[in-house]
Amino acid sequence: MIVVSAIWGFAGPVIKFSLHDFPPLVFLSYRFAISTIVALIYFSFTQPPLPKKQETISTILLYSLLAVPIGLGLLFFGFEKTTSLTGTLLSATAPIAVVIASAEFLREHVTQTERFGIILAFLGTVMTVMGPLVTSHGFAFGAFEGNLLIMASIAVDTIATILVKILMRSRVSPTLLSHVSFIIGFLVIFPIMLWYYSPSEIFNIIRSAPLSAHLGVWYMALLSGSLAYGLRNEAVKSIEVSETAVFSYLYPLWAAPLSIFWLSEKITAPFIVGAGVITVGVIIAEYKRSTRIHHHHRQKRR
Repeated sequence: MIVVSAIWGFAGPVIKFSLHDFPPLVFLSYRFAISTIVALIYFSFTQPPLPKKQETISTILLYSLLAVPIGLGLLFFGFEKTTSLTGTLLSATAPIAVVIASAEFLREHVTQTERFGIILAFLGTVMTVMGPLVTSHGFAFGAFEGNLLIMASIAVDTIATILVKILMRSRVSPTLLSHVSFIIGFLVIFPIMLWYYSPSEIFNIIRSAPLSAHLGVWYMALLSGSLAYGLRNEAVKSIEVSETAVFSYLYPLWAAPLSIFWLSEKITAPFIVGAGVITVGVIIAEYKRSTRIHHHHRQKRR
């Protein structure tokens, strides 16, 4: 999961950089097309066994729709409007949503101390989301809207993460799930792109984009897409959902240097305050939870 956190941490600045040349729908279709080709090559060589239960197939389809076209669609449109630094910080709060969802749907226990930490982290997130409205920048409302879209993507991805755990219990292959989800993502996003852009417009956008933007799309397709999702799903298979989510807290650590020195983004006062409150809340919630999990594992070994 350390590898996944680094890949997805770098993804924020890469997305923001590449969106200068590719509109979100073109970016996503291009990315999913690459992932679909990789998936078809994988299936042609491995021919993995496919699930036969209708319930499992329906869950795979639901996961794929939520995680890829909807979740990533919201994320990309959000990053188009806000800074990569803010977007990455908000994405790092995903574990809080996962812990809440795990308690609700998977019956994982949440203590009073953890609840307090979660509330603090939530307040810090609200401060970060509202930050653009208290600054004097001209793009304030657009950035606020982008922050809301990213929060919506986190909510959608949280549900998808819970579905992954359910599918792993049904012994669905993590690699199979990853590849199928991107094929479905392409089948959903590509027609939508054609609704908004003519083939000639799409061709001109792709042809005129610099090599660096194309490399950004390939990074998102191969590393942040097929590889990272497969590794994440494999991790969820073997450990608790909420334990894998903790690695999301590392996203800003990877993204900050690229956002500041590569994209020349500025750190604002609301961002610092929000990040500070989020950090305190996360430390309180995760310290208590990690202590409880460690104690539980020790009890099981006895």
